[in-house]
Amino acid sequence: MHVTPDQLAAAVRIALIDVLAAAPVALTTDDVPDPVHLERPRSRDHGDWATNVALQLGKRAGVNPRELAAQLAQRLGAADGVASAEVAGPGFVNVRLEAAAAGDLARTIVETGDTYGRGQALAGLRVNLEFVSANPTGPLHIGGARWAAVGDSLARVMAAAGADVTREYYFNDHGAQIDRFAQSLLARARGEEPPEDGYHGVYVVEIADRVVAGAAAAGDADPSTLADDEAVEAFRSQGVALMFDEIKASLHDFGVDFDVYFHEDSLHASGAVERAMARLREAGHVYEADGATWLRTTTFGDDKDRVVVKSDGDAAYIAGDIAYYLDKRERGFDRVVLMLGADHHGYIGRLMAVCAAFGDTPHTHLEILIGQMVNLVKDGEPVRMGKRAGNVVTMEDLVETVGVDAARYSLARSSYGSTIDLDLDLLVKAANDNPVYYVQYAHARTAAMDRNAAEAGVRRDDGFDGALLVHEPERVLLGLLADFPRVVEQAATLREPHRVARYAEALAGAYSKWYDFELADRSRLWVVPKGDDPVTDVHRTRLWLNDAVRQVLANALGRFGVDAPERM
Repeated sequence: MHVTPDQLAAAVRIALIDVLAAAPVALTTDDVPDPVHLERPRSRDHGDWATNVALQLGKRAGVNPRELAAQLAQRLGAADGVASAEVAGPGFVNVRLEAAAAGDLARTIVETGDTYGRGQALAGLRVNLEFVSANPTGPLHIGGARWAAVGDSLARVMAAAGADVTREYYFNDHGAQIDRFAQSLLARARGEEPPEDGYHGVYVVEIADRVVAGAAAAGDADPSTLADDEAVEAFRSQGVALMFDEIKASLHDFGVDFDVYFHEDSLHASGAVERAMARLREAGHVYEADGATWLRTTTFGDDKDRVVVKSDGDAAYIAGDIAYYLDKRERGFDRVVLMLGADHHGYIGRLMAVCAAFGDTPHTHLEILIGQMVNLVKDGEPVRMGKRAGNVVTMEDLVETVGVDAARYSLARSSYGSTIDLDLDLLVKAANDNPVYYVQYAHARTAAMDRNAAEAGVRRDDGFDGALLVHEPERVLLGLLADFPRVVEQAATLREPHRVARYAEALAGAYSKWYDFELADRSRLWVVPKGDDPVTDVHRTRLWLNDAVRQVLANALGRFGVDAPERM
């Protein structure tokens, strides 16, 4: 039978509880980690799995950690599917699985299909994941594209870990930036330059022309001929809607769709801001000073208190943030996760203070992920300006150059907390140093193996024996395949989807080594018989392994919304 990491962890825990029952210091089952942490030894010579749990609990139980490890290893060595368990160092236990138990994983993965790698670590958790949320004042720039790729990937890995995830876009349709956008559209429609602090670029002219054309098609007057206030309002209502439609269309073409598009303006129009402030006032966190209304955020670790309503009666920007956070919690979300750009680092303290002011736990009920910049390089030189936006590189510029798959994968394969340089020349190359090509090609190679096996009459259902997968490249592959659920769980719980990408690249590399491996007699680990050799269970079993790799590569690419091609 195949022994999964979860099953092995459970076996370790049961054995440990049994050992601790005779320890000098009695420990309860609550003292024993659940699950027990397992990890891959650095060297495959040390076994398939290792645990340091004896080091964690030895002293507390009054037992030398190495002695505790020895007792644990003795019991584990008799467990089903375990070939051996040995003590290493000051108290590590290395476990080697029986060949059949390890090899049977290949069949398990193929039969499990696209659900392999899914788990329940976040089961029951309702998550509101807000990302991108760019102002509807221009096309999405490359930073927004990174958040789109990372955010959608994070939603996918969290859902794979059992969470109920709602993707949300905060539609900033309230405030000074919208006023400047409307004024810029009006200026272009009148053949004038936008205000100095307005918006420039070809897209402003395009949107202005569409507003005018829309009015003409409806039989209405040219809005640019109206009085200034009326004209600005016409361009605001129509221009913002057109720009936002473009943003949504661009995101959809990028493979990113949102469950909720939340309008900032609705917080002010519905009275949500006033209701949130009333609740904070009742809790004693609001005061008046200098003609303004303040939130006492310093009580909760902020560097200064924040003005919520200015002395002129207008709501400060944070007022909307306060009401929006409360709205999300009142909609029943257990976790509110915000993905913000590097220029928003200063927002963390004030927003965590808002979270605490409502009686919630900062960094638990509210999580803020700060992303860094993206630099594009072509021909060894920085790419500084896009074609349409005038002063920024847009998501459309990137997709037009490298395609959706390469754009999504390359933007999400690195930690969002690090600045990345994307080499556009590399991302269009059909070469192994192109990460997305490397993983996709490995998948296509597994599919080609399937086609070749079918032509040679090798069929999985005719036989399987996991004990036949004994060569080192096969053991390495099986070890990596067994690790996939743990990697997805870590990516979800740590909010680091890039872990899945790095795993996929390691699996693609291990598959390539298996595919090309030469035995001592210069033969290969054949899936398809050579010449007139008969088909045996060795061939069939290796086909199961090939197909298990194919499935896991597809599942991993799926976490990024990237295709798993059959041919390349």
